[in-house]
Amino acid sequence: MTVSDKLSVHTHSLLRSARLMLVFVCLWGACVSALAQQTPSRVDQLTDEQVAEFYRRAQASGLSEIQIEQAAMSQGYTLDDIAKMRRRIAQIRSQTAKQNGQSVADTGVVRSLPGDLSRPYRTGRNSGRNMGVRDTSLLLPKLDTLKRPVVFGASLFQNADKENTGSIFEPNLRIATPRGYIVGPDDEIIIDIYGASADNYKLRVSPEGTIKVQNLAPIFVSGLTIEQAEQRIIGRLRQAYQGLNRPGSGTYANISLGQIRSIRVTLVGEVVRPGTYTISSLGSAFNALYLAGGPNPETGSFRRISVIRGNRVVRTIDLYDFLLRADQRDNIRLQDQDVIRVADYEVRVELAGEVRRPAIYEVLPGENLKTVLGFAGNFTDEAYTASISLRRNTARERKILTISQEELATFVPQRGDKYTVGRILERYENRIQITGAVMRPGEYALTPGLTTVRELLQKAEGLRKDAFTNRANIYRERDNMDTENIPFDVGRLLKGEIADIPLLRQDSVVVQSVRDLREEYTIRIEGAVNRPDIYPFVNNLSVADLIALAGGFQEGASASRIEVSRRIRQDTVSGSSPNTVKIFTFTVDKDLKISDGATQFVLEPFDIVAVRSAPFYERQQRVFVDGEVMYPGNYAILNRTERVTDLIKLAGGLKNAAYLAGAQFKRKGNLVATDLRQVLENPGSEQNILLEDGDSLFVSRKSEVVSVQGAVLNPVLVNFEQKFSINDYIQQAGGFTENARRKKTYITYQNGRKDVGRSSRVEPGSTIVVPFKPMETNKLSAVERVSIFSIVGTLVITALSRIQF
Repeated sequence: MTVSDKLSVHTHSLLRSARLMLVFVCLWGACVSALAQQTPSRVDQLTDEQVAEFYRRAQASGLSEIQIEQAAMSQGYTLDDIAKMRRRIAQIRSQTAKQNGQSVADTGVVRSLPGDLSRPYRTGRNSGRNMGVRDTSLLLPKLDTLKRPVVFGASLFQNADKENTGSIFEPNLRIATPRGYIVGPDDEIIIDIYGASADNYKLRVSPEGTIKVQNLAPIFVSGLTIEQAEQRIIGRLRQAYQGLNRPGSGTYANISLGQIRSIRVTLVGEVVRPGTYTISSLGSAFNALYLAGGPNPETGSFRRISVIRGNRVVRTIDLYDFLLRADQRDNIRLQDQDVIRVADYEVRVELAGEVRRPAIYEVLPGENLKTVLGFAGNFTDEAYTASISLRRNTARERKILTISQEELATFVPQRGDKYTVGRILERYENRIQITGAVMRPGEYALTPGLTTVRELLQKAEGLRKDAFTNRANIYRERDNMDTENIPFDVGRLLKGEIADIPLLRQDSVVVQSVRDLREEYTIRIEGAVNRPDIYPFVNNLSVADLIALAGGFQEGASASRIEVSRRIRQDTVSGSSPNTVKIFTFTVDKDLKISDGATQFVLEPFDIVAVRSAPFYERQQRVFVDGEVMYPGNYAILNRTERVTDLIKLAGGLKNAAYLAGAQFKRKGNLVATDLRQVLENPGSEQNILLEDGDSLFVSRKSEVVSVQGAVLNPVLVNFEQKFSINDYIQQAGGFTENARRKKTYITYQNGRKDVGRSSRVEPGSTIVVPFKPMETNKLSAVERVSIFSIVGTLVITALSRIQF
């Protein structure tokens, strides 16, 4: 690297350090300014609706969360105020999520870590991002996830604006001609004549309201019902067909509708998409409402929908009749130029809490709160029905009312009321409990015949055999909701030696088992058994029983030495013996018949049984040989004294092409540096090592190349030359590089041995390695360090002066 390059790098590092220090000072100054502007909190004076409305309007204006916070701070709100507002919005979101059956984690509620309320973190999805970093954009959660109460009935039309959903309320055209159908222009009338004469006519009603049969005068049918039109048509056809449809004439006619006309209806008022729609003449009021998206959930009435025909209201539709009782009496067939008007709602109330369908409901004059509860499906099974909480708007503020069960049938709801049905308490007015070592643990009713501990034990069918009778406990709830423990001797109580104990509501009696008051009893077996493990302790278990439980002896197990180690349960410090355990030894035959000395020996808890292996029993151990030997493959080790030379003899000796200097001996996958030439020349040398299970020997052919690697210009494979030295081979690779450590050059032979120094002997198949010098780290000069400290000192003095100012 040139001097100019080094100077550029150091200059860049200097500027980067200066920038970081400048950013640090600016952030410090901003924090100091924020702390200096602290004002009394005004967030506590805002209602929940005001908090939500503030953020909703800010989002609607297109501002980002950071801009919202900046706007709030410009109005005098501090970071603490924003954090409080954020927590209040999180509480609103949590309450809304619970009412809608969501978990708090699904809503992304913002929480604070315990003991550090000034550092909020977001939980839920992507909660792992920026953990521990203050992110001011998270101070206010997104309120678009807050679910507003639904308007009852709006879901009926929620898919009206989606594709392929218009057919849901389409009229059925594949039906018989409906009775009372009014014939009009563009309707197609089919006349089918059969019997003594046969003919068929498909006639369309003209704009003048007539149909024309060949050779007959026009027949006026517009405005007639299909039944009236049929009588008029048959009467005219009798001019051509004598006695038509009369008994004995033999000629008959059938009149039906073919293609029907379209009509135009207009929807006005508080509908989602007001306008004029073309529908089938079989269409009904519900068909038209669905095409228009239904009443506007924000302003429209679902119970005062008027069908106007000729400036006269012919039907008023109440959708609640259809939604609650499937009553379609008001779903009348429309006529051309009908007008459907959806009025504004007058009174709406909200039902929340423990009702089956929490929603916003519309109330008509004369309806009471009991009727509205019927709209909501009445109370849930967990509802508190004694009273209902009401939040009502007055001319200036809100007020709270409590409505009793008796007032439901007479209480008249008002506009904007919000009724909340609470949940019953998780308490029982007459429950007592008993748990533990009794025959029938569970919950019981506190009744006149069940008021004391003895009566409760009799009701639970008494104690189990493992019950601890010296002590039991009653856990009682005090008046201040604290829990009190009352111990008693259950054994003496059942014997009548102490007085019976009266029980109170919410009392819980606990009778412990003797097993609960001691360490779990186990025994262990290990060694040469098929399933060594820890087993639960069983009384009267012998050593032979435990061996059978563990799957019996392995093939190499020694039955002549079974050892049992046992804990000394009493304190060993004060005893005369220094031993901490007792050791027992037994002899067991292969049939698991224990010897006379062990026949009466019974295992105790925590005993450890060890089954030893036979001293001279071993599994087969094998080694592998490959390469230039007569018979390569796997061979078994006959005894513990076999060595490398024995392995070569087992393989039938070496082939003529074997290169001993390149033979590789591996143990557990690692190359062992061994010179096979010296091993064969002197079998008694230390290099002729003992064989172990898994050893491998590979005898290669003579290699004709030498590898040169590392800090050379061109790492290559070079043909082996007897007269070449290490320097000659390095010259063949282009020589050393600038960062080569020449004095550390070493050579690696095929058999794993290494030799350091450029005077080492080179053999076929060797690898010459030239190490690299370590990379030098760039260091700042003394002048550069002084310059950095000077800039840092200036910035610190500036920061301190701002703080003092």
